[in-house]
Amino acid sequence: MRIPTIDLELWAAGGTETRRAIAETVDEALRTAGFLLVRGHGIDASALAEIRAAARRFFHLPRAAKQPYAVQVGGRGWLGPGAEANAYAEGGEGPPDLKESFAFASYDPTGDPVVDAEWFDGPNVWPAEVPAMRPLVEAYLDRMRALSDGVLEVLGVAIGGGERHFTAHTGQATWGFNINWYPGTERVGPAAPGQFRIGPHTDFGTVTLLDRQPGLGGLQVYTDEDGWQDAPYDPDALTMNIGDLMAHWSGGRWRAGRHRVLPPPLDAPDEELISLAYFYDCDLGTDVGGIDAHAFLRDKLATIIAD
Repeated sequence: MRIPTIDLELWAAGGTETRRAIAETVDEALRTAGFLLVRGHGIDASALAEIRAAARRFFHLPRAAKQPYAVQVGGRGWLGPGAEANAYAEGGEGPPDLKESFAFASYDPTGDPVVDAEWFDGPNVWPAEVPAMRPLVEAYLDRMRALSDGVLEVLGVAIGGGERHFTAHTGQATWGFNINWYPGTERVGPAAPGQFRIGPHTDFGTVTLLDRQPGLGGLQVYTDEDGWQDAPYDPDALTMNIGDLMAHWSGGRWRAGRHRVLPPPLDAPDEELISLAYFYDCDLGTDVGGIDAHAFLRDKLATIIAD
């Protein structure tokens, strides 16, 4: 399996030939695995460490302290144990994902009460027990919005449409951000048959930008050629994959990156990982290949709510 690395700083400084080579690399990767590693993203490692430290303080609270923030999939707040089952998106059955998450979403309302009630329903939730989380996450989200547009400019060139091909539709894009906590078996016990930290699935939107930690129970990517393989890891790179909406937007040229996160390893019971997953979409009302983008996203989200 080949998941290549691109460098956004090289893209920004590069001439015609450099950009052509990067665009060809992107196109090839998205036609096979749907994944890339992205260097030159400008996100400071210390900011990522501070977000993880704040999130860990929240996730280690007693369940009773977290419960007031509990929401269902698509809400803003705490997704507790058993809330989500990503394998359901592929029509599968089985136990829910072995993780907890704290979820955030777009907070830039349009002024249309019907639209805002569905996509901008109130502000994000911030746990009072961890006051440091808010400024850290808000600063990070500002960076990720701009970074996502930068990535989409590269993808626009790679698909042959120019830098504005996708970003012409992201002036007021919706997005989601999950801090995912994967505790070890010392906390959750051994996985049930067919149970994962996150079950096999593809993401739903345009691009996902993921900062992750390596581990025995980490990310795997599926391709037709190689089956399931551990995703390559670079501490200086974000992991990027495209979702179902982008695959459709490409006219089927590109494939959504199918992936899973392995169960907590029995031989490393104290392994605890935290990933930061930013999901980017597009403007409300965007027509993507004859479908309404947000009706598509709404239907997809409904599939992963655990029974």
